[in-house]
Amino acid sequence: MNRRDVVKRVSAGLVTLSASQLNTAQAAVFPRQRALRIAHLTDVHMQPLVGAAKGFEKCLHHVQNLADKPDLIINGGDAIMEAHGRGQNSVRRQWHMFQRVLKSENGLPILSCVGNHDIWCRQETHTAFQDGRKWAMDELQMTNQYYSLTQNGWHVVVLDSLQPKADGGWYTAHLDEDQFHWLEADLKSTPAETPILIVSHVPILAACVFFDGHRFSGDQWNVPSRWMHSDTVRITKLFHQYPNVKAAISGHIHLVDRVDYNGISYFCNGAVSGAWWFGKYQHTAAGYGLIDLFADGTMQNQYVNY
Repeated sequence: MNRRDVVKRVSAGLVTLSASQLNTAQAAVFPRQRALRIAHLTDVHMQPLVGAAKGFEKCLHHVQNLADKPDLIINGGDAIMEAHGRGQNSVRRQWHMFQRVLKSENGLPILSCVGNHDIWCRQETHTAFQDGRKWAMDELQMTNQYYSLTQNGWHVVVLDSLQPKADGGWYTAHLDEDQFHWLEADLKSTPAETPILIVSHVPILAACVFFDGHRFSGDQWNVPSRWMHSDTVRITKLFHQYPNVKAAISGHIHLVDRVDYNGISYFCNGAVSGAWWFGKYQHTAAGYGLIDLFADGTMQNQYVNY
């Protein structure tokens, strides 16, 4: 039987199929319709050494030469190697290299979030941190620190994981109160039938954080708040109220994992730079996430080595 025969005979009750056979037949006749394809490029770590510019060019070429090209790129943060504690001229050179490669080698639209390495902060004060974040946002052409948009039937929420430490130290990963209340309102105002994808630089929930450095000591696992959001419980409780939150993607750790928790898939999508342009980081080679979002609210995330 061809597809048309299957549909006719099933609808007319002329053929008896098991549940699995019926699902297979339906899938063949009604394949999922893809709504949006995204290339998630995170942790580029642009620098004037070790061929970073050439590597980033190669990645962009790979993305745009796929037989089925993405609709857009999400830059997951850490676009440059290091702004923290560096001189302004050094930071300008890194941003100039990043911008030059994008301008000459990329033709796709980009959404961005800020990574910790993007924030220039010569003094570890709240004011210096905010000024450094604003510089990074300007370089990435971001008008808002966190934002959302609906495209092709999917709602994409881009968060800012990074907050200055209250004691004047470097950074910690969580949502400040204003951002959390904004997220509450944004999820509430999104129609229940619209699936939602969450984007952050630091993972909201991840397994790979336990493998980044020596995390087990003295009979205890220890995951710093710089590795994973410290407000994971609060955020996941909020997500539980909205079944249309389908997935969350992040970078930061340079490793690849998937954690399915309470109906949501959390993906950490490695790094374009691998081990900061020195080959693999542990088992993870340089790559990017290729994400397909479907009209029925399902999604697929695969890690692609370029």
